[in-house]
Amino acid sequence: MTWRARGKLALGLVVTLVIVAACTLLFTQRQNSVRSISATIVAQEYPVGTDYGGLVTAQFAHAGDHVTAGEALFEVSSPQLQRDIATGVVSDSAGDADGTTTITATVDGILADIRVPQGGFAQSGGVLATVSRDASLSVEGEFLLTPRDYARIAVGTTAEVELPNRSTLTAGVSSVEVATTDGRAAATVTLTSDELTDATADGIFQPGTPVVVTLRLRDDGPLAGLHDTLADFIAKVGL
Repeated sequence: MTWRARGKLALGLVVTLVIVAACTLLFTQRQNSVRSISATIVAQEYPVGTDYGGLVTAQFAHAGDHVTAGEALFEVSSPQLQRDIATGVVSDSAGDADGTTTITATVDGILADIRVPQGGFAQSGGVLATVSRDASLSVEGEFLLTPRDYARIAVGTTAEVELPNRSTLTAGVSSVEVATTDGRAAATVTLTSDELTDATADGIFQPGTPVVVTLRLRDDGPLAGLHDTLADFIAKVGL
């Protein structure tokens, strides 16, 4: 065998090994991640309600408006409140003598889900609207997992969240709730991210925005260390 033939053989072996290594890395990477069935951005929601039923005579903010704690949102005119103030059952600090009371926001956030607008009748103890609190955004994702994959998720597990505009952000698992369905784990995973925490609950980051979550599972395979090393190298060189 000539040296040229030997060189071609060696080059062929190297190329084959590189292809096999790349395919192995790709295969193990796919085995060590799972995509959500569905996922959305959520926020802590605080109800805006009234203790006295009555007619909503004024509305000072609309759905999507940013409001601050203590800001007036609605006025409710309640005959029952008027009677209670007149008879001394409650003090006049609960409202005006004519039974009009002002409903305010309890937290800073985005006014959402207005259930009783101006002109509507609010039930006693009912909710007029909700406020999505600032700095409380997170992601909830639904996953259908095998028992083995479920065992490879833990608090702190990282995930990639793809937004509707195709941009991505990194999040971490903060809690996992699971129910068994047909021998598989139907898991609801809550994820948090500094990028979400710092965002205002509007625009693309508003509650209800659909996203796609790719969750990275713990690598328990025999090539776990090699896989992590190769993955870190690829990330560093930008491939």
